[in-house]
Amino acid sequence: MTQSVGESPDTVRVTVLVRADCRTCDRMALVVRAVCEEVGEDWETVDVDTSGADPELRGEFGDRVPVVLVDGEELASWRVEPDDLRRALT
Repeated sequence: MTQSVGESPDTVRVTVLVRADCRTCDRMALVVRAVCEEVGEDWETVDVDTSGADPELRGEFGDRVPVVLVDGEELASWRVEPDDLRRALT
């Protein structure tokens, strides 16, 4: 399930940092969605380029987007392997 930023942030373990019109971001989000649905975890996307985005996220990860964060820690950038995400969530 994709959640909007601000919706129960304490329960969302997986965040995908994205940009609009980014096909690589779309592909990564598909992998994250499939794995999170499989293991029963909520996830969210955060567009680092929107006016409301955290400037620290943009500064730290902007050059490597898309990025997957699990519990606030970087797991992958550009591509995430489903098995790596499963392991991080167990």
